[in-house]
Amino acid sequence: MAQEALQLLVSMHRIVRHLRRSRTTTLLHPTQFLALMLIADEQPIRIGEIAARVPCSQPTATTTVAGLEEAGLVRREPDPVDGRATAVVLTDAGAETVEASGRQAAEELANLLSRLDDADRTLVLQAGAVLARVTDDL
Repeated sequence: MAQEALQLLVSMHRIVRHLRRSRTTTLLHPTQFLALMLIADEQPIRIGEIAARVPCSQPTATTTVAGLEEAGLVRREPDPVDGRATAVVLTDAGAETVEASGRQAAEELANLLSRLDDADRTLVLQAGAVLARVTDDL
């Protein structure tokens, strides 16, 4: 099982790397891209939580959010739970970027999967649902 797990890990890494290289809808640094996707899923979200979940240091998360803010993709607003703190949310431009990036990545992955026969493609897509359950709490 360890050998198969390693093969899966290497293959997933290659696929993600390929998708990152083929992404033309955004000129974001990979950390910015990951943070933007996290913000989209979890907003409103504090910078400390972004740092923990990307993962990166708190200063890197602060710099990353500042870059996204400067690009007009996110904004800071009072945290709804603790008004003394700030939370990060997407702007309309950020939501459009997330949607376009997701669409492009899905299209590129579909192109990769088109290399497989129908049975293997179905198996990989079913595995995606299982992997989603594994990663739900990460």
